[in-house]
Amino acid sequence: MPDSPHIPSEAQPPADTTAQQPTAPQPTAPQPTAPQPAAAQPTAAQPAAAPMSSTTAAPVTTDSSAKKRNVGPLVGALVVGAVLGGASGAGVAAWAVTANNSSHGGVTAGPQTVTINNKDDVNSTTAVAAKAGPSVVTINVTASDEGGTGSGVVLSSDGYILTNTHVVTLDGDSASGTIEVTTYDGKLYTAKVVGTDPVVDLAVIKLDNASGLQPIEFGDSSKINVGDKVVAIGAPLALPNTVTDGIVSAVNRSIQIASSAVPSTGSGDNSTPGDGASPYNFWNFGNGNGNGTGSGSSSGQTADISLPVIQTDAAINPGNSGGALLDSDGKLIGINVAIASTGSTSSSTQSGSIGVGFAIPVDLAQRISQEIIKTGKGTHGLLGASVTTATSDKSSVVGALIADVTPGGGADKAGLKKGDVVTSFAGHPITDSTDLTAQVRTLAPGSSAKLVYVRGTDSTTVTVTLGTLNL
Repeated sequence: MPDSPHIPSEAQPPADTTAQQPTAPQPTAPQPTAPQPAAAQPTAAQPAAAPMSSTTAAPVTTDSSAKKRNVGPLVGALVVGAVLGGASGAGVAAWAVTANNSSHGGVTAGPQTVTINNKDDVNSTTAVAAKAGPSVVTINVTASDEGGTGSGVVLSSDGYILTNTHVVTLDGDSASGTIEVTTYDGKLYTAKVVGTDPVVDLAVIKLDNASGLQPIEFGDSSKINVGDKVVAIGAPLALPNTVTDGIVSAVNRSIQIASSAVPSTGSGDNSTPGDGASPYNFWNFGNGNGNGTGSGSSSGQTADISLPVIQTDAAINPGNSGGALLDSDGKLIGINVAIASTGSTSSSTQSGSIGVGFAIPVDLAQRISQEIIKTGKGTHGLLGASVTTATSDKSSVVGALIADVTPGGGADKAGLKKGDVVTSFAGHPITDSTDLTAQVRTLAPGSSAKLVYVRGTDSTTVTVTLGTLNL
């Protein structure tokens, strides 16, 4: 992945860092363009928040003539049980993907179910879809003349839903959008935001008067391997209950994207913005002029956030954000957050999936969601140092170069100095400043982690205790 911009990404941000507003281009009516065949710098778009679409989706059916994969009796029984147990064609909620349609009406593509025509001829993807589908929902958000569609996963039977911050804030344009949620079986609920965490682009909403929902089963993202089979469920291009599959392409990846924090009236961005070269930006659909109060305008600057992600080649498109990335047992291992694209950074010209998608690891998502439900916000560790990406004129190894150390902070207490190059943190390789910032933010305040740094020709391992990121 390309190096992140040389910014003090680990430095303590000003008090109103999350209050800045990212710019968001106005979407156009055409569907997202197909990826260009010519080699180009990939651009990473936010897949989850999709403009409202009036497209009506046709029922999705499985092709019984497709080659049967080798699945055991237990897997077959799972699917058969789902069908015969009253969940005929068990609704497989799909990731909600952006439909670049200028219509701001509600999504008319009603919930579709995966039709199983031959229960004796199913594969593992069918089983995962049948098991996890009821735990994925489609989220529609409207505010003024803007609207978007995303996905979410069910955390509790009474309606706590985990999704992305950029879904509920319309990419940072609104703090007061109207939220409607459609469950896999076609029930419609209103919902309210419990809390958001723009630092890692996660949010929790609560359905009104909900009961009997099927919570998602959590997996363990620390145990996944490159090559593991994964399944994505959501509503791409406002097509609910869309199922795609693929493999884990990479683990311990880090990306940098625009913040989706809702702006405050009259406040600008006092943090150091990225240089615009990052290929991992939101798939924006707002007009760039909204804010949390209905007055004022965007500052025109964009703060960046660094995210630890799982990379997958399962097809993810705008509107998939907040949806589920599942392992072969139907357990949640990630929350879909972004895609890479070879198209323009404008939402009207970006291409769709090119097989490079990203999900926030479930271990982080679970911790943050629990904190949001309990206190309304998430917490993050702070290293206490400004970092940039190491370059050949200053280092003989790749890593995060310490540009400055905060007196009394975790880095200072661990003995780090300006000029040191961090090459590993908490067991994860560090190749640039984005990697280090993302991995530090993953941990809770007060956490201790092993850190490896190079000073001159010597490599040293220390234990660092993180401070608290104050926003």
